[in-house]
Amino acid sequence: MNKIYVVGIGPGDLKQMTIRCHEVIKECDVVVGYNKYVELIGPLIQDKEVYKSGMRTEVERCKMAVEKTLNGNKVALVSSGDSGVYGMAGLVYEIIYNEGLKDEIEIEVVPGISASQSAASLLGAPLMHDFVTISLSDWLTDISLIEKRLHVAGEGDFVVVIYNPKSKARPDIINKASEILLEYKSEKTPVGIVRDAYRSDQSIEITTLGKMIESEINMTTTVIIGNQMTFTDFDKMITPRGYKL
Repeated sequence: MNKIYVVGIGPGDLKQMTIRCHEVIKECDVVVGYNKYVELIGPLIQDKEVYKSGMRTEVERCKMAVEKTLNGNKVALVSSGDSGVYGMAGLVYEIIYNEGLKDEIEIEVVPGISASQSAASLLGAPLMHDFVTISLSDWLTDISLIEKRLHVAGEGDFVVVIYNPKSKARPDIINKASEILLEYKSEKTPVGIVRDAYRSDQSIEITTLGKMIESEINMTTTVIIGNQMTFTDFDKMITPRGYKL
């Protein structure tokens, strides 16, 4: 049976990739991915057949990977972070199922390190209790549903990890997220802002929910908003698990 690998390449440079990610990419003949993600692994793929494309061509990339796999190639379809978290893994499964190829192609999802984990490690320990991840991108999810999820997360006092917080096309959605969460959380709630985690231009900032929108936030930023127990010390964010000390 043919086999396709859906690989999470980690949050930053090659040092952040898992051993299995390295192994799979080195073994593959063909690499398919988004332009920027392919560039991140350039040193590993110099001798390979590479297919890359820009934003909003995810379906085309996945279909290309499937086609190359059916032709007998060993294919790595790469995502940034973890391939199963806002990545390509689910889309590949959908395409193979819809095209009736599940008896012809085996899928191996190779885990990476998600943006929530990488940002949390740089901020300290903000995810030690229950948390949710919410993408503010309204390309595939209606804005009304995004807002509903923010309300539920705020009411439940979850730590909230925000993916895709801002772009040129939707510069104000992070402001709306702040407004919604301030209905449930104190304006003094700690907020961690990590830009370009584990990349050369990485920057880290800890602020509060009341001042969050004053910070520099873009599409390569991960925002982590604490719960009512989260505190800051050591220039870090810590969310207690609830142990008796």
